[in-house]
Amino acid sequence: MNSRSATPGLIIGFLSLITGVVSFVAPNADLFAPVAGLLGLAAGVSGLRLAQHLNEQAAVQRLVEEELKAVRSESQETEERLRNEISSIPYEEVSFEEGPDTLTDGSTGLFSESFFNVAIESRIAAARRHLRPVAVVLLEVVEGLPEGEPSEANANIVADAVKVTLREADTACRLRNGYFALLLEDTPENGAIWTVERIRRQLLGAKAGMTLWAGVACYPAHAFSTDEIMAAADNALEMAREWRQDRIEVAIAAAD
Repeated sequence: MNSRSATPGLIIGFLSLITGVVSFVAPNADLFAPVAGLLGLAAGVSGLRLAQHLNEQAAVQRLVEEELKAVRSESQETEERLRNEISSIPYEEVSFEEGPDTLTDGSTGLFSESFFNVAIESRIAAARRHLRPVAVVLLEVVEGLPEGEPSEANANIVADAVKVTLREADTACRLRNGYFALLLEDTPENGAIWTVERIRRQLLGAKAGMTLWAGVACYPAHAFSTDEIMAAADNALEMAREWRQDRIEVAIAAAD
């Protein structure tokens, strides 16, 4: 209970008690009796309002807890379903040849876009259930800038830099359009930026002349669903691509 909410009623009740005592012991103090009564009535009204306020707070808290419980239950079901889909694929079916349904990229050994589409749903469902952030990063690395026209950098060099930088809990994928997609577990905006910066430094030490563009979007800071997060990260990457130098752009925060 908020002590400030109870303070007015306690003060009024204390004044009512003092006034009643004065009216009882002091001679010719009949005037204090009705005053004490009025103060007592005011204290009662204040107590009633406080009780109503506490009941309203309790009702709101119950609604929030029920809603949170429902969201967590739904998220847990989604996460378990997606994990079952991944674990149900026999290991011998995981192909390192390129194709629309393979789980790994043939040239880099990173996970494929097919795997990424399943993993991002699972990660966001888990983040929603555990109330933790998750970051999505889209990377494009090119050569030839700033003097010439950009061309795609060696994918294996980029993949090696990503593998060295990421944690075991993170996921790195190569998309069919040549971009690299990262899923960073329990990572807010600042952590995602620092991860990309470390990758950039790895690339700088591996080969000169490469330019890194990155778009960062985080749950729940920038979006709440898979499609919204991917759109936010893609828009951020497009803004980064407008520069002819290394650039990390962060998505715009989600509107209330």
